[in-house]
Amino acid sequence: MSETRDLQGGKAFGLLKAQQEERINEINQQFLDDPKYSSDEDLPSKLEAFKKKYMEFDLNEDGGIDIMSLKRMMEKLGVPKTHLELKKLIMEVSSGPGETFSYSDFLKMMLGKRSAILKMILMYEEKAKEQEKPTGLPAKKAISELP
Repeated sequence: MSETRDLQGGKAFGLLKAQQEERINEINQQFLDDPKYSSDEDLPSKLEAFKKKYMEFDLNEDGGIDIMSLKRMMEKLGVPKTHLELKKLIMEVSSGPGETFSYSDFLKMMLGKRSAILKMILMYEEKAKEQEKPTGLPAKKAISELP
């Protein structure tokens, strides 16, 4: 980390992001090599999508999503949670005793059979993106269709 002390602003941030992405790529490779997940169809593209989502919300680049990062994630997804709900989500996902969850924990949740609340929220967000919103004026209704 001594490299980052000599850098300022954007350069230091860029280096941190590059180091973070390298660590995450190593974890992704472990999952790709794990026979437990070999039957998962389209695993490489799923891991790439999960990496982007995780890096977006790992604000302090320390390798874990803490309660404030999770709070921001939930608010951005349009499902704000209370402090206690956030703590419960972290406890549900985390394999450790702390108040953060790691990228490995995140992948185990997203690729696992368990339907964690956070997993459902993230999957719901993806489904909402897939549905196209109609454009233009709504179709005219007959008088019999009016309430």
